[in-house]
Amino acid sequence: MLSYWEQQSFIGYNHIVIGAGIVGLSTAIELKEKFPAQSALVLERGLLPTGASSRNAGFACMGSLTEILDDTQYNSEAEIVKLYEWRKKGLELLRSRLGDAAIGYKNNGSYELIGEKELSALEKMDDINDLLLPVTKQPAFRLMNNKIEQFGFSKNAVKALVENTCEGELHTGKMLRALTDYALMKGVEIKTGAEVCRFDEEEKQVVVQVADPVRDEMLKLHCDTLSICTNAFTTQLLPDEDVIPGRGQVLITNPIEGLKFKGVYHFDKGYYYFREIDGRVLLGGGRNLDFEGEATTVFALTDLIQKDLEEKMRTVILPETDFSIAQRWVGIMAFGKTKQPIIKAFSTRVYGAFRMGGMGVALGSDAGRQLADLIKQA
Repeated sequence: MLSYWEQQSFIGYNHIVIGAGIVGLSTAIELKEKFPAQSALVLERGLLPTGASSRNAGFACMGSLTEILDDTQYNSEAEIVKLYEWRKKGLELLRSRLGDAAIGYKNNGSYELIGEKELSALEKMDDINDLLLPVTKQPAFRLMNNKIEQFGFSKNAVKALVENTCEGELHTGKMLRALTDYALMKGVEIKTGAEVCRFDEEEKQVVVQVADPVRDEMLKLHCDTLSICTNAFTTQLLPDEDVIPGRGQVLITNPIEGLKFKGVYHFDKGYYYFREIDGRVLLGGGRNLDFEGEATTVFALTDLIQKDLEEKMRTVILPETDFSIAQRWVGIMAFGKTKQPIIKAFSTRVYGAFRMGGMGVALGSDAGRQLADLIKQA
C-alpha cells in the first residue's frame, strides 16, 4: 500500500538499470550523459554489489599469452583482436572517467608464470605479438626469465616468465566506490537491497516488480527503458540467455615480511591469478579443477579449491616463505559458449549487457557505453 507522495515521486523513471556493478553503474552514467534531463535508477539486490565487481582480484587485465593461445582454438583471429581492443578501450574509459588515483591504478608489472607444459607457448609469442600489434602499438608479451629468482618463485614449477606489457592493477574497492560516487554526482539514483523478481513489458512502459520486505508486497516501478546488467545472475530474469556462472574462489595472506615481488600474475591459461597488495599475497582461481561444481551462483568455499590454492601458494609462489591466511571469499563471474559479452536489445524498451567472461573490470565501462548507445538509437 503506497502513499500518494510515494506514487508521485518514487515509482516512475525514464530508465531503470538492474545491477550496481561496473556494467550497471557505467550504463546509468552513460544514460545520464546522453539524456541529462531524464531520470535513471539503479537497483541492486544486495546492500553491496552481488557478483564480482567488488569481489575480484583487482586486475586491469587484458589476457595472458597462454589464455589468448587457448582462445585461438575457439575464436577467429579477428574475434581475438576485437575483444582485446574492447578490453583496452574499457580500461582507458574507466581510467579517464575516474582518474588513476581514485581507483588505485598502478603499473607494478604484470607477468605470466610458464610451467613445463606451457613452454611450447613461447614459440608462438611473436605470432601473437604481431596479431595484437595494431591494438597494442608495442609487443604485448616479452620474456623476462631473469626475474624468476628475483621474485622468489619455485624454479621447479616456473620454467619461464612472460611479461604482459599492457596490464596493470587497481584497488577494486576504491574503484567501485569512485564509480558509485561518480554516478551519484551525475544524478543517478541508486537503491540497494532491492531485489527485482520480474518485469513485464507493456505497450508504453516496462513494469519492474521489486520485493518490499517491510510491506511484504511487490513494489511496482515503471520505466521507459529497462537495462539488465546482472552478469552471472541474468538467467533469473532472462532464462533463455547463454550465461553460465563461474564461481571464483580467492584467499589473501596476512602481511609477509620481505615479500620479493609486486604487480599482478597469471598462470595455467589464466585459471590462476595472484598479486601483491599491502604486503600480502592475494591468490584466486582453480575453477578448472571442478568446472561443473563451480558453475554456480552459490557463495560458498570448497575444500578442494581452497586446499589447492594453499598448495599453489606453498609450492609455486612462496616456496621458502611462511605464510598464514587472513581472509577467504568468492565472487561469481559469467561465461558462455564464446568469450564475447552479450550486449543487445530485446525490444525497444528492454536491453541487456552481461556475460563479461571474468573481464568485467576491463570490459564493463565500454559495455555500458555500448548499451546506452543502443538505447539512444532506438
